[in-house]
Amino acid sequence: MDASAINSAIVIAYLVAMLAFGWWGKSRTKNNSDYLVAGRRLGPLLYTGTMAAVVLGGASTVGGVGLGYKFGISGMWLVVAIGSGVLLLSLLFAGMIQRLRIYTVAQMLTLRYGTRSTQTSGIVMLAYTLMLCATSTSAYATIFVVLFGWDRWVAIAVGGAIVLVYSTIGGMWSITLADQVQFVIKTVGVFLLMLPFVLNAAGGFDGIRQRVDASFFQWDGIGVQTIITYFVVYTLGLLIGQDIWQRVFTAKTPGVARWGGTTAGVYCVLYGLAGAVIGMAARVALPDIDVKNLGKDVVYAEVATHVLPLVIGGLVLAAAVAAMMSTASGALIAAATVARTDVVPFVASWFGRKVTVEHDRNPEEDVRENRWWVLGLGVAAIIIAILVKDVVAALTIAYDILVGGLLVAILGGLVWKRGTGLGAAVSMGVGTVVTLGTMTWLEIHAAVPLDGIYANEPIYYGLIASAVSYIAVSLLTPRTDAGVMLAWERRVSGKSEELEPVTTA
Repeated sequence: MDASAINSAIVIAYLVAMLAFGWWGKSRTKNNSDYLVAGRRLGPLLYTGTMAAVVLGGASTVGGVGLGYKFGISGMWLVVAIGSGVLLLSLLFAGMIQRLRIYTVAQMLTLRYGTRSTQTSGIVMLAYTLMLCATSTSAYATIFVVLFGWDRWVAIAVGGAIVLVYSTIGGMWSITLADQVQFVIKTVGVFLLMLPFVLNAAGGFDGIRQRVDASFFQWDGIGVQTIITYFVVYTLGLLIGQDIWQRVFTAKTPGVARWGGTTAGVYCVLYGLAGAVIGMAARVALPDIDVKNLGKDVVYAEVATHVLPLVIGGLVLAAAVAAMMSTASGALIAAATVARTDVVPFVASWFGRKVTVEHDRNPEEDVRENRWWVLGLGVAAIIIAILVKDVVAALTIAYDILVGGLLVAILGGLVWKRGTGLGAAVSMGVGTVVTLGTMTWLEIHAAVPLDGIYANEPIYYGLIASAVSYIAVSLLTPRTDAGVMLAWERRVSGKSEELEPVTTA
């Protein structure tokens, strides 16, 4: 068998294993809590693995190596920013979030402020998670195109179907079990195989230093402004993303959420450093990769196929697929949770209808309905990935609104008792309008299409406007009702008897 056939066989074996974990997870899914948050009983090992798996996707794995190839050691900052977000969330907020015993970010806003005007956040979260799922689906499909020679749409359909099957069957339990395999494959593939082999091919750090520019060893070689942008977008976005919070909800105790997440954050930082070094070494071992025309993301696959020995190259490619699939499955179940719990009741209220989501009142029916939501949104994500060539632009818009519009209201509710529901609602509206308005204005005046969408200013202006309006309106309006605050404080302290809130509209 040639190298291509062996690599293909290894990846196929991995995909079959993912389907098997779907059936395994099904046996552990008895009710809504099992399906959406793995029964809230993950211990340190499972929690650390699943948290690391969901945040380290294609951008961190394939993209991190490409950044190292192009910029040197400073290519690590993208993944370091992601790891910093996990660290901050875990050390500052994870224990509190775990004790809330909820399912969505919008539920936290309703509990904290005592008003459902903040449920508009669910629409933004749905758009963000759906686009994240679509981009991850497009990303791992590119590897199938190279390995199997499929058309792009076939690769997306087949890969998306595999994620869809194991996510739909067993929900968060299947995803968690699959994440453990993905975590191990990524760890072995990047740290134990790819890093030493490529470093050896480049002649070690001395060989790299002799054959690259000095800027490759400068921490700010990628640009200070780019580094700041990574921290603003990814660190802050991770603090409030539904896909990340939903993993926090799976922790067995606040201590597991705090310290398991901290371990995952440290792992992410080391992962980013390893990816950048791999990219630097690849720049010496494979100096002729045409990243200008092919893009920096091809570096990972080039190393796997041209530097690594047989079998090992296949494992490394499987690691890339694992990274992307873990992000896609996490985003998919997050999208389904938000759609059913937050968006449907909110939209129904526009038409004068009252929809009540009573979790676990009828466990079998509840799980069945969640499966339909995961299936439907998974199909939608696959169609989006096939039809839209640049879903990254849509994801960027959702990410900008997430940070520029929602961050202040969410974190403000967690840390500032004087924040009010009206202040939160106004800050979300103002932040979103300013973010979108700035983005539109920049796009109209941009010399190159999409420059306005990818610009940094929309998030900066949105955050400032959101913070100012949140503080001002909160100080000018009456304090949050004492009964609401008492219920919130009891929930945060873990003393509330009402563990599973009912969301109505």
